[in-house]
Amino acid sequence: MQTEGGTEATARIGHGYDTDSPVVTLGSVIVDGTCDPSALVRIPLAMFNRHGLVAGATGTGKTKTLQVIAEQLSAAGVPVLMPDIKGDLSGLAAAGSSNDKIVQRAKDTGDDWQPGAFPVEFLALAGGGTGVPIRASIDSFGPILLSKVLGLNDTQESTLGLIFHWADTQKLPLLDIKDLREVIQYLTSDQGKADLKNLGGVSSATAGVILRAVTNLEAQGGDRFFGEPQLDVADLIRTDASGKGIISLLEVTDLQNRPGLFSTFVMWLLAELFEHLPEVGDADKPKIVFMFDESHLLFADASKAFLQAVEQTVKLIRSKGVGVFFCTQLPTDVPDAVLSQLGARVQHALRAFTPNDQKALSKTVKTYPNTTDYDLEKALTSLGTGEAIVTVLSEKGAPTPVAWTRVRAPRSLMAPATQDTVSQAITRSPLNAKYGVAVDRESAYEMLSARLAAAAGDAAATTDAAEPQQPKPAPASDDGGFIGGILHSQASKSFLRSLGTALGGALGRSIFGTRKRR
Repeated sequence: MQTEGGTEATARIGHGYDTDSPVVTLGSVIVDGTCDPSALVRIPLAMFNRHGLVAGATGTGKTKTLQVIAEQLSAAGVPVLMPDIKGDLSGLAAAGSSNDKIVQRAKDTGDDWQPGAFPVEFLALAGGGTGVPIRASIDSFGPILLSKVLGLNDTQESTLGLIFHWADTQKLPLLDIKDLREVIQYLTSDQGKADLKNLGGVSSATAGVILRAVTNLEAQGGDRFFGEPQLDVADLIRTDASGKGIISLLEVTDLQNRPGLFSTFVMWLLAELFEHLPEVGDADKPKIVFMFDESHLLFADASKAFLQAVEQTVKLIRSKGVGVFFCTQLPTDVPDAVLSQLGARVQHALRAFTPNDQKALSKTVKTYPNTTDYDLEKALTSLGTGEAIVTVLSEKGAPTPVAWTRVRAPRSLMAPATQDTVSQAITRSPLNAKYGVAVDRESAYEMLSARLAAAAGDAAATTDAAEPQQPKPAPASDDGGFIGGILHSQASKSFLRSLGTALGGALGRSIFGTRKRR
């Protein structure tokens, strides 16, 4: 049965995305090869904190879909953070130009296309890239995230946690790589053996393995990334003078050399946002949206503790008004526990050349609601460039109908921006003055060096002529009884100190072991 503007199925699917609330429009519905510009596929802004997935094989249009979403979020006053893996997304800072393909796609998708540029901040992990250098302190990163960067196993991760705990109790700030290296070297030295033994469960061999991993990270440029001034996540949640959300692009020029540092840094940002932002419940639009490209790197070789922390953060950060979109080639790259938290699915074409590809395809089909409008297994291998199989959550929290969607064209430049455009944006950025120059203040390295120097001086000044000290009589107990004797015993005092320290450490660190704000 035909209806005005398309088939009955097209109209029915389009009505599943009807809403009067502010939205991001992805594109329009395709049925039987025909695109209906009146049947629009839309994601309500209020549902972006239910998170999402953009997946598909290389060259299927994932990056342009991210660009389309980021543009509309920015236009709605929502800040966005996106890693720029290939440099293509820098085009967001420049207006696009029309051509026959864009005109046709605008017609297909009911889009009144006009070229437009968007406010962009160019950031880079300190030590790599041309953007504003951003850093994080070792202490704020915490042992769980740092273990992921260092590639530690579960036992070594637990040991690193105890080393952080010891530094906390000794009030030794761990700001940069040399601070952590100095602490580990101290604990494995003759002077620190007693402290290492008191930590319990920490062997010098395991500490040595961690020290070698820290040294390797330092050689790979970690010494430039870890330190101060540390990025304040509030600087990511900004709008420009016209009310557009700032799009922060994280330049990733040497991903192949530091994949763990890149992916783990993004999770550190999420953990910081979780600690920084107040509870907002279900807001009309998100505070900020993360577009996490190459997200498979986050889960590769991750420890159980790390995966649990990721799952818990993604689950809880929704109430802080933060949306997270994972972008990868296969949905199976994302653990099931995390995948189940993602309300929007934008699946570009999949390849099915190998038995493993076939398995991934079958698993992907099972993640979609039932539909009689498409043969999903066939559709997912037949999608054209810039087309996707979509389902999202409606404002009522129910999945929308599965829609074969032709995605709208970006309004900004669909290519890297010129170097002049990027350089000017970096020079004008207020963040450049704030984070451009590294600061090295007194921390664990200097404090331990001074402690060791003082100990050496005291040892040299000691003489054999010192008179032996007579033992002092024990003070009378105020309690005068059995309980008082127990409370004043050395064993009890030691236990109470340990208990207080443990509680203080637990209260001072978050899900990921990152330092909580006070």
